[in-house]
Amino acid sequence: MLSVLSNPTFRAFYLAQIASLVGAGLATVALGLMAFELAGSAAGAVLGTALALKTLTTVGLSPFVTAWLERFSRRSVLIGLEIARGAVIFLFPFVTEVWQVYVLIVLLHSVSAGLVPSVRATISDILPDERDYTRALVLTQLSYDMETVASPLLALLLLSLVPLDGLFIVAVAGFFVSAALIASVSLPAQNPAVGLGVGARAVKGLRIYLGTPMLRCLLALTFCAATASAMVLVNTVVLVQSELGLEPKATVLAIGVFGVGSMSAAVLIPRLLDRFPERVVMLAGACLCSGGLGAGAAVTGYATMLLLWLSLGSGYALILTPAGRLVARAAGRSDRSVLFAAQFALTHACWFIAYLTAGMAGATVGIAFTFAILAAMSAAGLLVAALVWPADHAAVAAVVSDDRREQ
Repeated sequence: MLSVLSNPTFRAFYLAQIASLVGAGLATVALGLMAFELAGSAAGAVLGTALALKTLTTVGLSPFVTAWLERFSRRSVLIGLEIARGAVIFLFPFVTEVWQVYVLIVLLHSVSAGLVPSVRATISDILPDERDYTRALVLTQLSYDMETVASPLLALLLLSLVPLDGLFIVAVAGFFVSAALIASVSLPAQNPAVGLGVGARAVKGLRIYLGTPMLRCLLALTFCAATASAMVLVNTVVLVQSELGLEPKATVLAIGVFGVGSMSAAVLIPRLLDRFPERVVMLAGACLCSGGLGAGAAVTGYATMLLLWLSLGSGYALILTPAGRLVARAAGRSDRSVLFAAQFALTHACWFIAYLTAGMAGATVGIAFTFAILAAMSAAGLLVAALVWPADHAAVAAVVSDDRREQ
């Protein structure tokens, strides 16, 4: 798995991802603690609304921003977007009202709407071989998971040395380090299809995505993953600090355990994909998410909650780690960026619904009913995925091939 790091371009790019993820992770932890300071027991509703605004911004802007950015140098785009994210995060320590959090979330994710699809398309261009790309996806998922574990631990360390505002300042540094690492390498040029405007390019990415059965299945499965992660990210602080009466450190640890579960499953992905098709692996992950949420109402103590978070993290990784393979396989190189943008936008629509439901249900009907609601939503996504994605892979190949003949 580590062999792909022998590629110097990918190595620098991967380190840039890690720096950026640490910055984003610290900002996320700090945002959760800030929400509790501003809203107390209603922090879940604040976080749910903030995360819903994040996803709504992503859904609305990502296909169009990514299509527009294709005309510029890829390296310049990525550097500029990382610096812009750092500039927005720098403003968070000055927040005094909940509405200000919402404004900054919209600004931050207007930038991320173009950044994340560009990053994902760049990795597939740096490593065109599917086996190498799979290893890169696993490393990327591991970096996300390690960030989930490391950022809370780093936040705990920093909180013993600096006030809450200091977390945001360190997050800014992470984005600037990422920009510097990207500036140190040459990246493959973008290769957009000629003759199409921004709107047409964005629509083409959406059309390819929605016209491919395995990607429609990916969307349904992502909905399962979104319900699990929404419960963790939105309601951990409420469950731990309001329901169980524990300290903020216990909240940070619980989120870290979710990351450990995801990381444990991600390292198994290359071997699993050598033995089973993506469909089997990802449906198994959806079963873990749905079953875990269904069992959530029975949580009575902190130890039980940690075991549940570990299981949800495992299901989450089994769904999302192979996702990039499916997207890259479904498009020619000229459409890779807009297809990743379609993936980013459509899947974030899933997170929009999940975050909003988790936040509002947790604040109005209680945690036990929230588990039940999200479990039902996850089970629906699992059922749709099992029905939509044909076991006959020839049918999948035919859809992809038909679209490529148009290029």
